[in-house]
Formats: sequence, structure tokens, C-alpha cells
Amino acid sequence: MQWPISSVPHWHFGWLVKYKQLAATSAGRNIKMDITVYQQRRQTVLNKIGEDGIAIIFAAPEQRRSNDTEYPFRQDSYFHYLTGFPEPGAALILNGREHTSTLLCRNKDPEHEIWNGFRYGYTAAREQFAFDSADDINQWPVLLKQALAGHRRLFALWGLYPENDPKLIELWYEVARIANYRSANGSTIAPDSLVNLASILDPMRLIKDKHEQSIMRIAAEISAQAHIRAMQTTRAGQYEYQVEAEILHEFMQRGARYPSYNSIVAGGKNACCLHYVSNNCQLQQNDLLMIDAGAEYQMYAGDISRTFPVSGRFSSAQKDIYDIVLAVNQASITSTVKQANWQNISATAISMLTQGLIDLGILHGSLEQNIETQTYRRFYMHGLGHWLGLDVHDVGGRFDSNEQPILLQAGMVTTIEPGLYISAADDIPQAFHNIGIRIEDNVLITETGNEVLTASVPKTTAEIETLMQY
Repeated sequence: MQWPISSVPHWHFGWLVKYKQLAATSAGRNIKMDITVYQQRRQTVLNKIGEDGIAIIFAAPEQRRSNDTEYPFRQDSYFHYLTGFPEPGAALILNGREHTSTLLCRNKDPEHEIWNGFRYGYTAAREQFAFDSADDINQWPVLLKQALAGHRRLFALWGLYPENDPKLIELWYEVARIANYRSANGSTIAPDSLVNLASILDPMRLIKDKHEQSIMRIAAEISAQAHIRAMQTTRAGQYEYQVEAEILHEFMQRGARYPSYNSIVAGGKNACCLHYVSNNCQLQQNDLLMIDAGAEYQMYAGDISRTFPVSGRFSSAQKDIYDIVLAVNQASITSTVKQANWQNISATAISMLTQGLIDLGILHGSLEQNIETQTYRRFYMHGLGHWLGLDVHDVGGRFDSNEQPILLQAGMVTTIEPGLYISAADDIPQAFHNIGIRIEDNVLITETGNEVLTASVPKTTAEIETLMQY
């Protein structure tokens, strides 16, 4: 439906102009890889592992889909974070004593490239990705064994790719055994510790640098435009997967080749299943449609949830539940600032959701009783949010090694995603049956407050209803 300019409400016209500006600027944008960013990260890790440490990180393996076909390759997030190198069949060795980084990768293979595409080869890879040296990936056991001599600690992402762990331990033990009796490659220092490299990398990845923030803004912007498209194109009678197709179309048109996770497009009662991804049911006129979908842009994830009426108009009961969730979303975002305690923000969200359910007669008794007995968990069974970055559920905990809450810091990016999920049941008023609502935004903590990366997607009932009529 096209409205004449004169009939668009004044308050909404400004928002539509902003939306069209965002839509125009997001298509085709691309952030050039800055190799110095990856060099600096490697230097930081080298400093942290120290002169007695050596680290090895493996690229992701290719995954078979069926017979002789593979899933599209996605690089391991840790490996990408330190290298920017996009190919499988690779590894990185960081030598703390020599303060060097060595890439191991596949060499050039003209016949293979005819069938399966370009390879850098280790000579070009060393130059273009600024490693100190590079060699053949098949030599990694030999090169690691040589490098281990003189180091006491071997850092690796133990268990991430368990097929590599036995060989790593074998090499570690062999060098240790030789060094105990005689010089191993000129050193009698025996390696005596196996250390999880994630203990260094996870805190680094938790704070997004300026380069990462720039990429995540675009990932969020592309994701936002896909949700707007879904709101504008959804109609009763469509199948969920047809709405998903609109979302994927917008991702790819704007430069995001893949979603950052399997899109959830859940109509009606399907929205009460938190990770529903079948997306194969037909949308009914009176359904709500909950979409949880995000674009992956240059390896970084967007992650947005919005819920809207298939008909374009919320029922009274749907609006009552929606406004509870929206109030929690907005209050939580306001509280998500530097030095805030995430546990306190989450506790406040639970109180607000629980009180809202009591006010509507869905829960009974006092707020304190319902929280103490956790009756709210029937309708709100997940947390308020998660870290976001290279992984949609990004690395980094909410507590430190002393079990103290990690206070929010500038550069962290978290989702804020309260929800309520009310399945049909005899003790629930029928007007509230099969209402599943989640409202999720991506929030960057800044020095002075926060930046809502997903703010361009409307989320009040009035904004949503107006957009769906436009």
C-alpha cells in the first residue's frame, strides 16, 4: 500500500525518511580488511603467553553435507580473530620466546583451483596477511615439535577440534621426555603445562575494538532492514518459509551472504518454542509472527527479534502482553551502561515481567512469592541476553575467575531480549493462548552510555502497525 505524502502522520514521516536513508546507504557497503588489526591481536597474545609459552590455533575444517558435497565453509572464529585468513586446512603457531607468528596453510594447487577455487599458498599468504613466516600445513607436527623445545607451556583450544588433541599431547610428551634426558633442539627446558588458550582469547574478544564495532554496525543495519522488509511483506496465508525468503533476500542484497544462525520465523503457537526453525507452517490472520533472525557480515553476527501481527493490527490481549515485554526491553537497555551489573539488570527484568503477568491475572499471589517459587519460568524460561560478536552467542562469561560478576565495560556488545511465551492451557484465559513474544536488540556499551545498533527496526505497537500499512 502506498500512502500519499500528505497522509503520512508527521511523527512517522521523519522515521520513514530515516529508514529510507538507512536502506539506501547499507546496500553494497564493505569494510576493507585492516591487516594491522590482526597483527596487533597476535602481538597481544604473544605478550600474554610469555617467553615460556607457545600456542597453536587451527582453522575450521570443512564439513561434509552429503556424499561428496560440503556445507559452505565458515572460518573458525578464534582463527579469524587472530589471522583474517579465510581458508580451511590452516594453523597458526605463536612462539612466545621468539615473538613470532607462523601461518601453516595449503600451497598453491592449479588443478585443485580449477575445481574448487583460489588458494593463497603460503608464500602469498605470508605477505598479504603479514606473518613472520609461513609453511605447508602438512608440516605442522614437525614445526610444532621444533618450536616446543625451550617452552614450558603449550597453549591450544583444547577440545574445540578434538581430532588434533591426541597429536598435540603426543608431541608435548615427546619433547618433554627428550628434554628431561638430553638437549631437545638445543634446549633442556621441558614443557610441563597444557593451557587453554581461550582463557586469553575470550577476554580479548569480549571487548570489541573500533574495527569490530564498525563491522557490527553494518551487520545490525542489514539485519534491521530484513526485519522491516518482513513486516512490510507478511500476509495471512503465506508460509513461514516465504517470510524467511524475504529476510534472506535482504541479507544477500545488502552484502551479507549468510545468516548468522538458523532463522526463527514462528507464527502463532510456534513462537512458544524458543528455537523453532522448521518454518513450514501457514500464517493465520489472527497470529502473531515472531522472527528471530540476524545477518552475518564479514564474520560478525547481527541478532534481532521482533514480533508483529500477521493482520497488521494487534488484538487487545496481544498488545497487553507485548507492552509488558517492550517495557522490559526499554528499561533494560536504559540500564545497560558502563559499570552496570548484568545480574541486577536481569533481576529487574524478571520482576517487571512477573508483575506484568500478575497484573493480567495470568500469575497469582505476590511478586515476592512468584519470584521465590519461580512460577514466572513457565512463561519466561531464558536469560535476558548474551554476548554478541564473531559468534552469535559470543565467548566470554558473566563472572570472573573469582566468581564475581563482570561489570559492563565500553566495547562490550550484548543482546537485550526479554520475552513471554504463553501456550494454550486450561488455567490461562483463552485470549492469551499461543502468544509468544520476544523483542531483541543489539546494544554496544560506550564510555557515556550505550548505542542501540538495531534501533532502526520499529518496536512500539503504533510504529509496527503504521509500517505494516505503508
